Amino acid sequence: MKTLLIVWHSRTGGARAMAEAAAAGAEEEPLTRTRLLAAEQATGADVVDADGYVFAMPENLAALSGPMKDFFDRAYYPALDRIAGRPYALLVCAGTDGTNAVRQVARIATGWRLRAVAEPLIVVTGAQTADAILAPKTIAADLLARCRDVGAALASGLAAGIF
Repeated sequence: MKTLLIVWHSRTGGARAMAEAAAAGAEEEPLTRTRLLAAEQATGADVVDADGYVFAMPENLAALSGPMKDFFDRAYYPALDRIAGRPYALLVCAGTDGTNAVRQVARIATGWRLRAVAEPLIVVTGAQTADAILAPKTIAADLLARCRDVGAALASGLAAGIF
């Protein structure tokens, strides 16, 4: 049985909802085990033990969120040269852009020699003021459906041996 690891971080709930939607989609595949872990809990061993990945995070100040960066810092060397060729997808919750967080993860994934199997999904909330940025986020149902599809596609691809 293949394992899909979904690592997420969220302060206001948006990226968490996206990760949970991806997990719900992945869990529909009976031949794939889905693990949903907060970035603070995920380790290099979790990365090595998985066959594919979804990373879900907010973009904070045009960068990866701190706990997600910490996860990558802790997991990078334990997984280096042990996960080459494995598939991944990326979900980003952003106020206005999200592309810099995508670039940062892409560089990390390149170092790990992971293979992107879906275009990064960036959900833009439009939050611009301090109050709006810090407020709990609700992600629209159609966008959560897209996150669900990412998880389902990755899990199905793992189960079928495509990835």
